Amino acid sequence: MDGLTLFGTWIAAFLTLCILSFLYKDNPFYKFAEYLFIGVSAGFWIAYNFHNLLVPNLIDPLFGADGAFPKLVREGQLDIRLLTVIAGLLGITMLFRFFPKVAWVSRYGIAFSVGLGAGLMFIVYLQANCIYQIWGTVQLSPIVITESATGWHFDWGASVANTLLIIGVVSALVYFYFSKEHKGLLGGTARLGIWFLMVSFGAAFGYTVMARISLLIGRMEFLIDDWIKETLIALGLL
Repeated sequence: MDGLTLFGTWIAAFLTLCILSFLYKDNPFYKFAEYLFIGVSAGFWIAYNFHNLLVPNLIDPLFGADGAFPKLVREGQLDIRLLTVIAGLLGITMLFRFFPKVAWVSRYGIAFSVGLGAGLMFIVYLQANCIYQIWGTVQLSPIVITESATGWHFDWGASVANTLLIIGVVSALVYFYFSKEHKGLLGGTARLGIWFLMVSFGAAFGYTVMARISLLIGRMEFLIDDWIKETLIALGLL
């Protein structure tokens, strides 16, 4: 490892230890690393959005080499530049939020952006999280028969999995049915739905914990292999 790379490794190790120092208590080293991370992230996303969103969607269509900016109407049809100008003006109105006296102007751009985004995402979530999920559940069969080299046979694993999935979906939906008091068969099905929901939430939480543990393991491997071991090698002690 060359000297410049080793220097960068030391900086990364120092910042990692600063973040881990929060396990003891809140301290200036942790705050320094936290503020540095937030600042670098903000700067990165500003540059990313400028070059990947603002330039190709606003600056290039208006000031590109395909035509002059004032030419908004071409061949009797509304040019795309006019829509770009309107979108750009709506985006500029959001900046008025930083000026208290004219902050109300920002409501137009924010309202248009939120309304448009909500309308688009409503369709996306309706298809992905509702229609496709219902269709996938309806297609499930509690009896699965598969073909192999020896012929057709009953697939116990897939059949049990499909059956549990169907029962879980139906019982969870029954739990959210509040038009009738949960008593008798309806109440028992709703309680079963609670168990399925708790298992689902527990699995999601466990996955989140394991993901964080994986990040911690990665940082520990970096400190031991990339920092301590490479430093000892550079000093000739290993």
